[in-house]
Amino acid sequence: MSQSAPHPPPNRARRAALMLGAAVSLAGCEGFTPRMAEPPVATSPAPPPRAIATEIAFPEATDHIRAHFVALEARRLGDGMLRQTRNPADLPFSDRDLEEVFVKIALFDEYTYTGGRIIQRSAPSTLRRWELPVRMGLEFGSSVPQSRQNADRAFVGAYAGRLGRVTGHPVSLVDRGANFHILVLDETERQAIGPRLRQLVPGVDDVTVGLIEDLPLTISCLVLAFSRSGTDVYSDAVAVIRAELPDLSRHACYHEELAQGMGLPNDSPRARPSLFNDTGEFGVLTVMDEQLLRILYDPRLRPGMREREARPIIRRIARELMGGQS
Repeated sequence: MSQSAPHPPPNRARRAALMLGAAVSLAGCEGFTPRMAEPPVATSPAPPPRAIATEIAFPEATDHIRAHFVALEARRLGDGMLRQTRNPADLPFSDRDLEEVFVKIALFDEYTYTGGRIIQRSAPSTLRRWELPVRMGLEFGSSVPQSRQNADRAFVGAYAGRLGRVTGHPVSLVDRGANFHILVLDETERQAIGPRLRQLVPGVDDVTVGLIEDLPLTISCLVLAFSRSGTDVYSDAVAVIRAELPDLSRHACYHEELAQGMGLPNDSPRARPSLFNDTGEFGVLTVMDEQLLRILYDPRLRPGMREREARPIIRRIARELMGGQS
């Protein structure tokens, strides 16, 4: 999943010590990239949601899963997907495009949590982001070779720095004290992650744990953001990356999930060139994506804003960023 989590209304937040934040992002294979509304953290055990895909997690050995994703990456590259160009000349965009894309990506949720299920139902939402410094922490399952751990740690460290520069918000990779946890796990490790997940995010509910442990093969990676205060300000996030992914697909997951976990929960077919489009056309953070992040963390916007209040401000910021290129 390339997924980010949405926000329950304040009365739900009062009933739970922790609620799923405004971003559940699912990065899917073959263009499946839903964005859900955040379910609240349950105060009693609940069954994991099963409506996010038509199939449950596959039981194949991890080497078969790795072969599946290697073949998938090759097919996607053959189809012109996973493009690595940050600012392609064939996809110019204007300040008006940027405004509309931001509204769809940051102020709408595509999926809603209802009756213990995740269903596709587009709905207006609120602006959500971090106020505390974002401290990213990487954890690898024992299945991940040390050489890959070292390479990925360097990759994520550099990318965290880039997110910080783009947003103007403190973002870093840390060895301890993380509030944005990035878990790189194979199939067996992910299916047993529940106890560790409850350590990382105390109060997390069974629905959320089940969502991660029962991840279908159609989902390559996901991110979930949480708020402990019942507000639209994030306090914790967890990204899960499949260890079986080949390098290009794994790097695309890092790009998408870590950016999405900053507060951009939705996707839109109008978002081009962008990671936030369910086609999987781009595998890197593009110039448009950087502009979306700049808008999100502009101090003229505030967590909790809805479209009617935020849009005039978004329009001004987009014009400034694009130099009035309508």
